Amino acid sequence: MAMHGMRRKASPSPSAAAVVLALVLFAAAAAVSGQPQPGNKQTAANNPRLQRAYVALQALKRAITEDPKNLTRGWCGPDVCAYFGVFCAAAPDDPHALTVAGLDLNHGDLAGTFPEELGMLSDLALLHLNSNRFAGGLPESLPKLHLLHELDISNNRLSGGFPQHILCLPNVKYVDIRFNNFCGPVPPAIFDKPLDALFLNDNHFDFELPENFGNSPASVVVLANLRLRGCIPQSVGRMAGTLNELVILNAGLRSCIPQEVGWLRELTVLDLSFNQLQGMLPESMAGMHKLEQLDVAHNELWGHIPEGICALPSLRNFTYSYNYFCTEPQRCLDIRRIDDRQNCIAGRPDQRPGDQCLAFLHRPPPRCDEHGCFGPPHY
Repeated sequence: MAMHGMRRKASPSPSAAAVVLALVLFAAAAAVSGQPQPGNKQTAANNPRLQRAYVALQALKRAITEDPKNLTRGWCGPDVCAYFGVFCAAAPDDPHALTVAGLDLNHGDLAGTFPEELGMLSDLALLHLNSNRFAGGLPESLPKLHLLHELDISNNRLSGGFPQHILCLPNVKYVDIRFNNFCGPVPPAIFDKPLDALFLNDNHFDFELPENFGNSPASVVVLANLRLRGCIPQSVGRMAGTLNELVILNAGLRSCIPQEVGWLRELTVLDLSFNQLQGMLPESMAGMHKLEQLDVAHNELWGHIPEGICALPSLRNFTYSYNYFCTEPQRCLDIRRIDDRQNCIAGRPDQRPGDQCLAFLHRPPPRCDEHGCFGPPHY
């Protein structure tokens, strides 16, 4: 699957599109009331907002210890809107005043830390600092960025616990903190925020998916390469109207797949591979009519593949290798890309040895309780 080979970026942050978004966000009011006049050039010398931005940007420049691409070399003088990676737009509350609406230094290979003065960029709508070498944590002043819409600090060397200040950003919709060294629990409150995308993967988080997981209205949730405990909560079914991509690969999940997964009618990508899932694929998954990619490989699933899954009209890639499935409908073989290796399917190539299949099938079947968690086995 496309998401399976995630390394240093599962998908790039939409830098160019986000810059446009920032300009739209901050110019909306100005479209009615008028833009800052080009003849009256605004700089830190005559605009208090740009003066505060100047202080913040100079503090960031001082906190950068290595700048191999010289991205901040031109960060001199009061014309902060001319700085590389800095985007200005009309202020939302004063269309005649310029303000710093975006900071994008993605892929800069910058080393350093985040100064507290970043909180002075109070009109910032997007902060894109991925693929650098920033260390430490996010500044305590982060909640002052009350207009922040997109936060991308992925692919850095940040550490410590989950950045709790993200919970205090009232307008944030896109949170990408993957590929860092954050550790410990993830607060359940993150799933109550009205986010559109949440990328937590490839950190050292260790937590259990909370019951309010299904409260998230996000269209994309990626929890790969973490240390998850517990089960897939039934509440996942509440994400039916919004969730497009769910990736929980190599996360230590030990549960059954609850029937409620089949309620995710808008889902196009589902990757639950490399976990410890047991039981059968729910028949309810035959209702996921927009599903294009399904990967449940490297688990301990067994039984038959429901024919309704292989009949899904949009399914193009179905990977269920390295399980213990016994039968598959013929129509599964008509899917553009399937992988059924290392199962127990008679007549198919590259299956598990017979004694291995028998030994597994003679084990007591797992019993899943009403929450999808393992209960005592049936004997």
